[in-house]
Amino acid sequence: MAMLADEAAGVIFDMDGVVTDTASVHAAAWKRMFDAFLEARSEATDVPVVPFDIESDYRRFVDGKPRNDGVRSFLASRGISVPEGGPEDSPDAATVQGLGLRKNRYFLEGLHETGPRPYPSTVELVHALAVEGLPSAVISSSRNAKEVLEAAGLGRLFDVRVDGVVAADLGLAGKPHPAVFREAARRMGVAVPRAAVVEDALAGVQAGRDGGFCQVIGVDRTGDPEALRRAGADTVVTDLGELELPDRTWAGRRIDGLPSALDHVGEIEVRLASRQLALFLDYDGTLTPIVDDPDRAILPESAREAIRRLAALAPLAIVSGRDLAEVRRFVGIEGIWYAGSHGFDIVSPTGERHERIPEALPTLESAERDLRPRLDPIPGARLERKRYAITAHYRQVAGDRIRDVEDAVAATAATHPGLRPTGGKKILELRPDIAWDKGRAIRWLLDTQGLDRRSVLPLYVGDDETDEDGFRAIGRPGIGIVVRGESDDRPTRALFALDRPAEVPVLLDLLREVIGRPRDRRCPGGSCDA
Repeated sequence: MAMLADEAAGVIFDMDGVVTDTASVHAAAWKRMFDAFLEARSEATDVPVVPFDIESDYRRFVDGKPRNDGVRSFLASRGISVPEGGPEDSPDAATVQGLGLRKNRYFLEGLHETGPRPYPSTVELVHALAVEGLPSAVISSSRNAKEVLEAAGLGRLFDVRVDGVVAADLGLAGKPHPAVFREAARRMGVAVPRAAVVEDALAGVQAGRDGGFCQVIGVDRTGDPEALRRAGADTVVTDLGELELPDRTWAGRRIDGLPSALDHVGEIEVRLASRQLALFLDYDGTLTPIVDDPDRAILPESAREAIRRLAALAPLAIVSGRDLAEVRRFVGIEGIWYAGSHGFDIVSPTGERHERIPEALPTLESAERDLRPRLDPIPGARLERKRYAITAHYRQVAGDRIRDVEDAVAATAATHPGLRPTGGKKILELRPDIAWDKGRAIRWLLDTQGLDRRSVLPLYVGDDETDEDGFRAIGRPGIGIVVRGESDDRPTRALFALDRPAEVPVLLDLLREVIGRPRDRRCPGGSCDA
């Protein structure tokens, strides 16, 4: 495994060959154009034809360079000179401008036939950077970069895009000059010495080396890692799934600034092209709105049907702070996993029950007896006894009395060392003081079902502070989605957000459509490479 530089505060990705497999479409277009040109020239001059070689000529002379620079570079390698021409030239003109236009025409034809193929591991890495609070940029010499990314379902993936259109508008020199990389770093708000570059083209690696970036990561798609090292790559990988992120102080993002999961389904689809979905859902605040009376948090029928339809196609579990029996009754769907009491009490689809620490029950009963008389005098306070937790609700408590609720819970915790206080949305809880939470319950569920492997994509949807344990547990392979509540601005490890519980069944139906398609059709632009 390779490691992203610890000082990297942002990462710049080349598009062709790193984000999408459009490099093969470019190479085929270059070969088609140059071979036709060389054949016509041979007929006119009797000079033998030496066809354009994708293995050597593409990487050495055109890969990563602006289109017309590629034309000049390859023709110079053959000792051929043609007029420069102008932008008004026909694609059939034997000029630099004309040949460049002809190559672009062939590229667009090839792209229409095959579609851009995104690399799921690259999308996963960009998502992991986002969760860590690190910005990302994509660069390309292509004027078609925006269209390619959108066709691949990645139009919203990056924070910054610097493509051939931007470069032309700003007069930026093309690779191997580092100008486009430096502009991308500037737009990310990251100093060049703290930005990393990810490239597969030799010209791009050279640009990263000459630009003064903290790390140049070469992606070897051709089986020649030494060529990338000679060009200046500090690190070479064959796939970005090999690149680890360093342990560092988590910067994160705030809930109110997260993008909507509904706008990024294409990215989730790319990652599901090579993986199996495993879905985990919180209940209160996620499947139903938060209400003053928890007994009135009734699951809408639209959500129930969406869960039932998706559970027929993928492993699915409800992970809730509610008692197991209660959450099973509220959801009312057979054949799925339920984890109640924050995962202390779990039942399988076949009814097999797993209680984490039944010996804690007497301590919880004693704490309940102590806490109830402390809360009773506080208007609006309500005690809820769960099997593995004691919950003090203060949503209806006046602001100047909330401190009294906190003091009552703290005093009870102090006399019951086997319990620990935790919090949530307008609640305080006492739970068994062991290393167990929703996140550990999710890891246990994955392991128990044989789903704790790289070929599985865990996705967890939750809304509360307790759900952060779940987002943390699924880590880089997984996707966390937080349902925003009132004035939610806390830091989160979720990647995306939903604005209200009513959007959750919409997302579930979109996921069902994605995984219901044949695997080779799940990428928005065609087949994804694993």
